[in-house]
Amino acid sequence: MAVYTDISEIELAAFLRDYEIGELLSYKGIAEGVENSNFLLHTSSGSYILTLYEKRVNRDDLPFFVGLMQHLSQKGINCPLPVRRCDGGAIGELAGRPAAIVTFLEGMWMRRPTVEHCREVGKALAAMHLAGLDFDIRRPNALSVSGWRPLWERARDRADEVEEGLAAEVEADLGLLERNWPADLPAGVIHADLFPDNVFFLGKRLSGLIDFYFACNDLLAYDVAVCLNAWCFEKDNAFNLTKGRALLSGYNSVRPLSSAEAQALPMLAHGSALRFMLTRLYDWLNTPAGSLVVKKDPLEYLRRMRFHRQVASPTEYGLELDGAAA
Repeated sequence: MAVYTDISEIELAAFLRDYEIGELLSYKGIAEGVENSNFLLHTSSGSYILTLYEKRVNRDDLPFFVGLMQHLSQKGINCPLPVRRCDGGAIGELAGRPAAIVTFLEGMWMRRPTVEHCREVGKALAAMHLAGLDFDIRRPNALSVSGWRPLWERARDRADEVEEGLAAEVEADLGLLERNWPADLPAGVIHADLFPDNVFFLGKRLSGLIDFYFACNDLLAYDVAVCLNAWCFEKDNAFNLTKGRALLSGYNSVRPLSSAEAQALPMLAHGSALRFMLTRLYDWLNTPAGSLVVKKDPLEYLRRMRFHRQVASPTEYGLELDGAAA
């Protein structure tokens, strides 16, 4: 559930006076998402998404998120466009929370992504990476390799409650990744959370990317690795080589991976799986019973960590090395 802060019609009507989007006709909470409170607004001028930024989002990061969506939209990337207030700003305040309104994207996310969907995601991710190269606001990735150990230390003592031996296994993997994490690969703006529920389709056509609230500056190939984890594993946690090949070929058709990026993919995918396992593990152990937050199983990403640990070559993800730039 993603409505942590409820709002009344009176509060919302007062908030909307600062916008020129017409008369409020209806609104409802959106159950999907885990970080913020989201509402679908219908006004006399169309449909919009209202987001109230909750405590896990740093208010100081909002200019990055808003500016990035504006920049990407101007570059031709189909993503929500922040709606300007009458005073020219994009951030207001509602129910004691920073709040913004963005345009509504048509489409739906795919519960069962196909090979064709994976190829389109690869293309869209590469196009986003190219479009973001000249975005001039920077935001470090707090959940990159340097941020994993502090997160791990908040969960390590109880890790074996989830699976016996988990603490030792994660400690070994984390040490390996910290010692070998690549630092000299091409970097830029990444989405960092491009899971299926953040990509909209109309049929087989990708209609837009949403939810840029983990976006940051980091290695571009790390974003590719996040997508391999998010799009190319089946319900039984088996890696689908055909989907991996499609996603990577789609990406390479727009922005070819360098040879160094290609060779780093197993390490980057391993680290990506660890990152999502750690955040899930922390929430699993620390979310109070009865909370509105739906806890996600950390063991799903533990199984993916184990897969990546055994990968010896990027070809095992379906990457054709001749398609990666030298």
